[in-house]
This record gives sequence, C-alpha cells and structure tokens, in this order.
Amino acid sequence: MTSLNGKTALVTGSTDGVGRVVAERLGTMGARVLVHGCDRTRGERVVAAIKAAGGNAAFLAADLAALAEVRGLAEAVRKATDRLDILINNAGIGTAGAARQTSADGHELRFAVNYLAGFLLTCLLLPLIKQSAPARIVNVASAGQQAIDFADVMLTRGYSGSRAYCQSKLAQMMFTVDLAHELDGAGVTVNALHPATYMNTTMVRRAGVTPVSTVEEGAEAILNLAAGPALEGRSGLYFNGLREARADRQAYDPQARARLRALSLDLTGLRSDAATTT
Repeated sequence: MTSLNGKTALVTGSTDGVGRVVAERLGTMGARVLVHGCDRTRGERVVAAIKAAGGNAAFLAADLAALAEVRGLAEAVRKATDRLDILINNAGIGTAGAARQTSADGHELRFAVNYLAGFLLTCLLLPLIKQSAPARIVNVASAGQQAIDFADVMLTRGYSGSRAYCQSKLAQMMFTVDLAHELDGAGVTVNALHPATYMNTTMVRRAGVTPVSTVEEGAEAILNLAAGPALEGRSGLYFNGLREARADRQAYDPQARARLRALSLDLTGLRSDAATTT
C-alpha cells in the first residue's frame, strides 16, 4: 500500500465491522480519517483507537436513511477538511427482515441506504474530491446483484429483503461505471467490489448466516482499491475480493444506467438543485 501521509479519507459506516477495520488501517497508513456512523459513542471509540495508534481522526454522525442527513454529512465534511482524497461508500443494510421498510423520504429502505445515500453523498462531495486529485472513490457493493425492474424500483410487489439488497448493490455498480465515464480525465478513479463472502459482521449475523470470511480479509480488498498502487489510474471496475471480475450485465448497459441516473437525480433532489442554480 502507498503512504497516505497528508491525505484525508471518509469511510461511511465505519463504527463497526469491516468499515471500522478499514478506518483504523487508513489511520495507521497516515491518512486523516473521517469516521462516520449513527452512534456517536461507538464513533468516538473508533476515533480514540485511531488516535491511540498515532493517527488522526474525527467523527461525523449521520443517519443515511434520511437524505437531509446525507446532505448534512456532506456539509460537515466540507467544514472539517479542505481536501478529500479517498471516499469509501461502505455503509449499508443487509438482507435480514421479510417486511418492506421505507426511508425517511418514503423510498424502499435498502435502495435508499445502500445506494441513494452514497449516490447523493458522492455527487455533493465531487467538487472537493476533484480538487484533491489524484483521488479515489470506492463503492462497497456485493456479488449479490439483481437487475433493476424500472417498472417497480421501490419493490412494492413481490418484496423480499434479499431482492432489495441485491438490487441496491447492482445500482451501486451501475453508478460506479457511469461515474467512471463522467470522471475520465479528472484524476479521480471510482471502482466497486465485493470485499469478501459472508464476513463476520453484524449485518451477516442478523441475516442468520454463519460467517465464512473475516473482516480483515474484506478490509484488505477495500484498501486495495482505496490505496493499492496497482489501481492507480484504473476506473469503472468491479472486483471480487482482490480479483478483477464482471458484474451483472445490466451494469454495462448504457440505457439502463441512464435511466438509473435520471431516477436518482430526481429522488435525491439533485435535478432540482441544478435547475435552481442555473
């Protein structure tokens, strides 16, 4: 891994599980780490651990199930730092639960937290990321991917937690490919990955699944995309662990990606923002 002295990294969902390991490792590599989560007590523990190991960190609280709080997180990042070299969209909700739930904004919960929150946060922070180039964006997706049915994106029919999760993770991958094209030549790369299968995390245990991988294994794969020298200048890729792989074919469909982007701009209010400022 390359030295990250003088760099700043934001890791969403980094008060527990693989996110916490990634945040702590980034701290030991020299980065100033912006730790994110909903629970301030747990967040401050991670910050304290990073500082105890000689690193530099701060905690930023936000509930990604509310788009207003995502906007607040972006503003807090801009106030906390004048550069953002690494953004890792790691926060997410797993497959546990048979009942359909909605976010504070009325969107299907997994689509909102796993995808829309990261989409909005990334878009809002892009000016800061681009001025920090060379910079990297990492979307923590999954090998579990299911094509989006644009006639029922919010899954009002035939709902299952697994279907919702897999759709949201493919949406992350589609955004990764789309954004890589948009950022071509800007000095910012964006890649996605399935870090490891059924890591020993709260998310996996809540789903009633016996873990088969460690969070350390997953963290290594995430850090490879965030700071590995072999990924310098490479963008729009999907990795299964440390190996480059292929995502679901819908991720490579330009028309599907355009539909998802248009929907995402509307749902997050970014289209309205652009209309207001022009």
